[in-house]
Amino acid sequence: MTTPPTDQLDPIPPEQARRLLETAIRARLGEHWDDPESGWVKITGHDYMARLTRGRTNLDFYVDILGNVTVEQSGLSDAQRSGRLVVFVLLGLSVVIALLIVQIASGR
Repeated sequence: MTTPPTDQLDPIPPEQARRLLETAIRARLGEHWDDPESGWVKITGHDYMARLTRGRTNLDFYVDILGNVTVEQSGLSDAQRSGRLVVFVLLGLSVVIALLIVQIASGR
C-alpha cells in the first residue's frame, strides 16, 4: 500500500474560479463587455472556462485548478464558418419561399 503524497494539490472551488473568470473577462474587454453594443457574445462556458466571440475573433478564457487564468485568441473555427454558411443559405431560401408565397397569393 502506498502513502498519499504530502504535497497534494488543493483545487480552487467553482465559485472562486467563476469570480476569477469574470474578473479576467472584464480586465480584457471592459466592464460592460456583455452589452449588445460591444458585439461580444458568450458562446459557451462554465465555472472554469468561457468562449466569447465578436465578428471573426474568438477569445477563450480558462481557469486552471490552481486559479491561474489563461486567455487564447483565435479566428473562427471550421464549425463556426460552416454554421454561418448554413444560416445564410436558410435565410436566402426563406426569402425565396416567402416571395413565391406572395406571388401565388396575389394570383399571378
